[in-house]
Amino acid sequence: MIVVEHVTKKFERFKNKREKEAFFADNDISFQANDGEIIGILGPNGAGKTTLLRMIAGILEPTEGSITFDGMNYQNQEIEIKEKIAYLSGNTKLYDTLTCYELLKMCCDIYNVEKEQENRRIEEVAKVLKMESFLHNKIANLSTGQTQKVNIARCLVHNPKYYILDEATTGLDIISSQIILDFIKKERKKKKTILYSTHYMEEAENICDRVIMINKGKVIKSGTPEEIKKATKTTNLRDAFFALIGGGLDEE
Repeated sequence: MIVVEHVTKKFERFKNKREKEAFFADNDISFQANDGEIIGILGPNGAGKTTLLRMIAGILEPTEGSITFDGMNYQNQEIEIKEKIAYLSGNTKLYDTLTCYELLKMCCDIYNVEKEQENRRIEEVAKVLKMESFLHNKIANLSTGQTQKVNIARCLVHNPKYYILDEATTGLDIISSQIILDFIKKERKKKKTILYSTHYMEEAENICDRVIMINKGKVIKSGTPEEIKKATKTTNLRDAFFALIGGGLDEE
């Protein structure tokens, strides 16, 4: 279980050439993600989704609020938490001089996967993600979709309990995307805790048990897809989001 309580992240930016001003990337966000549950984090670019996931993954520290994993917190149990996390960022850079296998082997070593289990675990992940045909190719020679699969694979080799996935299907074709979504559903059945950020509202509606809709750093609605559609008198999450914000997006 992941519990996010009153989490806020404040930054400073230049108002003009001389003056700075404070702004909130995320402001007083609270929710709970239970074991065996997929929670969708939805919102437009700049809504605060990635900043929120980075705080949950322990990369950024909240200005205010707390984040716990089955009662553990980063202040006292950072290593224990990070050993159980799979964090997928949209802008992760991979070592393109390595083969896929070499990168996954390195990740096994980082996460202290037992030596006798490394090859089996890499083969399992490669099979799930349909990577067998390019497992021993250099990352520099892969397509965008293949590279994204490797990026996802390096999050899975240590069999994590908590998934924090930011735009997992970006760059993937429809078949590869479905492979990833089917895998996530299988992990839910294993009682894993999954946070899933996506731009694709239809995707979230398909796999998420509950969704947290964020706009301008604040939660504007949360609940099951059906609850949100009913509350907004809409037939899909895309229309529900626009109903909640009162029409089009305001670009800043």
